[in-house]
Amino acid sequence: MDIAGASAIVTGGASGLGAATARRLSAEGVRLVLVDLQDDLGGVVADQVGGTYVHADVTDVEQVQAAVDAAAQAGPLRILVNCAGIAPPARTLNRDGEPHPMSLFEKVIAVNLVGSFNCIRLAAAAMAATEPLEDGERGAIVNTASVAAFDGQIGQAAYSASKGGIVGMTLPIARDLSAIGVRVNTIAPGIMDTPLLAGLPEPAKESLGQQVLYPKRLGTTDEYAETAQFLLTHSYMNGETVRMDGGIRMAPK
Repeated sequence: MDIAGASAIVTGGASGLGAATARRLSAEGVRLVLVDLQDDLGGVVADQVGGTYVHADVTDVEQVQAAVDAAAQAGPLRILVNCAGIAPPARTLNRDGEPHPMSLFEKVIAVNLVGSFNCIRLAAAAMAATEPLEDGERGAIVNTASVAAFDGQIGQAAYSASKGGIVGMTLPIARDLSAIGVRVNTIAPGIMDTPLLAGLPEPAKESLGQQVLYPKRLGTTDEYAETAQFLLTHSYMNGETVRMDGGIRMAPK
């Protein structure tokens, strides 16, 4: 798919995977709308990519619709990359025998899974109104899962459930949206060097990297962005979840 001149929404675009993806797409001539709650960072990245920042909670219908409207005004909306997500750890029962807070479980599911679907459904409605390209293609969507969808560790019940849901809905949504010429794929990254790990000391990061089969290091945001670009532009990639993890299989902890 030719993405030059197209409009794109990148959720979680203020930092990490989303910001790297926005920069890579901008270099290919894509017009960016960044969705995030980090206003200071979002404005900076938007300026860097010549795009627009929209303060929006991905679970909020009206706020996401405003982002979709902004993207559709900037150009034909053909791209959505869902990078927004949270990963607070909690065991099903903690060491004191107290159960996992239900509100925390619901929040993780809401942001990671429900939020992704909310963005997909609203963006897809706008994509359906665009003029088709070659082979009737109108757009492409990339979601972000995690290897935790398959190898969830101790304390990751909520996170793994949310990411497993993203994997599970990839194929049925791809089937749904095939009618309008929109492809849907998902990336399941391994241990990535993102702001989620920013608080870890370097020795701890190096230790995590040694768990990777090869290369023995953390994944980079640029590697994620490269994979996202591939899935967006390769017109025969559809309905797939791609592990991008250096061959790691996560241990229980």
